[in-house]
Formats: sequence, structure tokens, C-alpha cells
Amino acid sequence: MKYLLALFIFSFWSGAFAQTRLPDIPLGQYTVEQQRAAQEFEVARKKAPWGPFAMLMYSPQLMNNARAMGDYLRYNSAFDSHLSEFAILITAREWSQDYEWYVHYPIAIKAGLKPEIAQALKEGRRPEGMSEDETIVYNFTMELQKNKQVSDTTFAKTESRFGKKGAIDLAGIAGYYTFLAMEMNMARHPIPATAERLPRLPQ
Repeated sequence: MKYLLALFIFSFWSGAFAQTRLPDIPLGQYTVEQQRAAQEFEVARKKAPWGPFAMLMYSPQLMNNARAMGDYLRYNSAFDSHLSEFAILITAREWSQDYEWYVHYPIAIKAGLKPEIAQALKEGRRPEGMSEDETIVYNFTMELQKNKQVSDTTFAKTESRFGKKGAIDLAGIAGYYTFLAMEMNMARHPIPATAERLPRLPQ
């Protein structure tokens, strides 16, 4: 009986995520506004809208505003790629956002994040062996995600190391990738069939 109940729950849960609510719009069906937004995206990113941006094409102005913020936070913030990608993975894990993790995990590892730190995140554990900078980024981002605010101690350490601009940018990274996670979770945005899903953690 327990086996049948578990099978039913798994089948229902899996099926709920089997099909996206917002499939990519065929290029031939773009409106004039969508065509313009896609062209702007290609100028900035050197390729057509993809992943969450293809989904956001249902609201083309929002899509390009999101892309512009992402351009800054990914490539020009106060944080190098290693720490920025770490914050993105923390956010992806907190939102159980499979696509975000799928895309950013290899980027984070290539940028220098230790696989064992990423694995701890994946399993919902506080990573051991973090550097001082990683610890600051972890504490700051986790407090924002869990507590919806940042303690005086954590803020002071972040400001001391990265400045006020760093505090703004780190909250921006967490907020931006939370926004993308919310959009993709809402839409049930799919991941490639070969990609591994994040384990679902107790809330």
C-alpha cells in the first residue's frame, strides 16, 4: 500500500513538471514588438533569446529589461565570476530551480568553485572548507533567502570586504536570479532530458 501511494505521488509530482506552460514562441509567430526585442537581445548577447529569455518573450519589454540587468550582474558587478556564480547556485538551490542549476553549475566549477562545495549546496548542507570570501557570499545570500534580511554582522563583513557597492550588487545577484527562478518555476520551464534534477528538500 505504501509503495502504491509513493508511486502515485511520484507520478503526480513528475507529471506536474512534464510540460512547460509557456513553450518557446516560433520565430514566424513573433509580433513586431517581439521581433524588435529579439533583435536587441541578439545585439547584446550575440545570439537569439534562449532559455528563460525565450520564455520571457511573451513579455518582450520585460525580457529585454531583464537581459540588461543580467548583463551587468553577470559580467560587470563588484564580484568576480567565481563568487557571482556561487551566489547564483545558492539562489538556484533555495528555489529548487533545475534549469538555473543546470546552466550555472559548470560555469561555477570552471570559474573555480570546488565541486564539493557545490555538492553540499545541492544536498542542502552548509559547505565546509569555504574561503573567507565564499563564506561572506554564502552567509549574505542565505540570510536574504531564508530570513528576507541581512544581519548587522553579515552586512558589516560584506561592506568591509566588498564595499557598499558590493552589498548592493550581491543583493542584486540574489534578487535577479530569484526573479528568473520564480518565472521558470511558475512556467514549469523544462530542462534537457539528460540533465539531473536537484533533490527536493523539506520546506
